[in-house]
Amino acid sequence: MALSKAVYEKELLRLQTNLVQLQEWVRAGGARLVIVFEGRDAAGKGGTIKRVAEHLNPRVARIAALPKPTERERTQWYFQRYVEHLPAAGEIVLFDRSWYNRAGVEHVMGFCTPAEYQLFLRQCPVFERMLVEDGILLRKYWFSVSDAVQEERFRRRTEDPLRRWKISPMDLESVTRWEAYSRAKDEMFVHTDTADSPWYVVESDDKRSARLNMIAHLLSSVPYEDVALPSLVLPPRPAPTGYERPPKALQTAVPDHAATLRKP
Repeated sequence: MALSKAVYEKELLRLQTNLVQLQEWVRAGGARLVIVFEGRDAAGKGGTIKRVAEHLNPRVARIAALPKPTERERTQWYFQRYVEHLPAAGEIVLFDRSWYNRAGVEHVMGFCTPAEYQLFLRQCPVFERMLVEDGILLRKYWFSVSDAVQEERFRRRTEDPLRRWKISPMDLESVTRWEAYSRAKDEMFVHTDTADSPWYVVESDDKRSARLNMIAHLLSSVPYEDVALPSLVLPPRPAPTGYERPPKALQTAVPDHAATLRKP
């Protein structure tokens, strides 16, 4: 049974309030938190990332959504371009897709060689173990969506001008390669679902439930504590000293479009 909008929004607000507390704990204590969002196209990753980051300070919590690698980056060690986006003390990084591109789209679509793919499967657990041993809090979430729900979400995107940008020829290709992506995901889990950095699967046919479940799990998995914030007192406004604002006629104002919508 789907959650009502009222129940969903109330619980989301409570969880987002706790995310702000988590942020302050990370900032004050110098922790480093990495959250990896992976899953099939249209599985709800973007919407969940938006809700996680909605009320956080972008100077503390940032989203890393890397474009396709440049020609120079193609010659680097595969993990190199991701390393520079890892957090420093007091920071949170949300990876909207990550180094796991190699185990998914690059492997399925033939954008990497079989040797590069096998090297990734060997190196990835070692790479992540290094992050964890260095003190980084690493959380990996896989958003799972059924083929029927994915197809319906794709269809809505093609018909909605506000969502049309969310779908690409690569997304449409994933429909015809459903089983290939399934096999790639299973093989990826065999090698990278480790005790050091396990995968957490988020069932996401119901977007509202998926968002709440993911955020609640994240909060429960990090041993954060409330941080006492300094009390703030708004100072009294000082008495005027004779300043006069320049005439508005000297400025170029934005046209009042809203006025054209008001009823007479």
